Amino acid sequence: MTTMKSSLDAEALYLQLLAQIKTQTAHIQKLAIVGIYSGGAWLAQRLATDLGMDDALGYIDVSFYRDDYAKKGLHPDVKPTKIPFDVDDATIILVDDVLYTGRTTRAAINELFDYGRPAKILLAALVDRGGRELPVAADFVAYSANFDTTSSVHLQRAVDGKLSLSIDHA
Repeated sequence: MTTMKSSLDAEALYLQLLAQIKTQTAHIQKLAIVGIYSGGAWLAQRLATDLGMDDALGYIDVSFYRDDYAKKGLHPDVKPTKIPFDVDDATIILVDDVLYTGRTTRAAINELFDYGRPAKILLAALVDRGGRELPVAADFVAYSANFDTTSSVHLQRAVDGKLSLSIDHA
């Protein structure tokens, strides 16, 4: 497998995503942000800080909700889901780093409903790489492109919090 640093500027993409969300959610009263571990959680944390929503921030680990759990097994880095706000009637921005098949999104939505019934769920992704297997589309996305099916796109976060993207080619 070959890993190469992407020419995509993750920090610039983050700013685009932030601007979209800020513009399109300014009127929403009961707004919350939930990040999907790990890259989506990093993005959600930054979004919550930049939007002044630290008290309406949650994190979700979809490991046990995935439809391929039996095939893949348990990921060694399972993190606890933390939803410290009332989900009922909230508009939730569900944040993921890379949108691909839609299976992670479906699992996250299933888990969110275990915490209550949101008024609406909006999906935000830094990168939409195409290749959907389920009818899922992001409401907010900074970059869309069709990547080769043998490639994988990964978000990294440096110690200082700076984001970068890499693309692995099989």
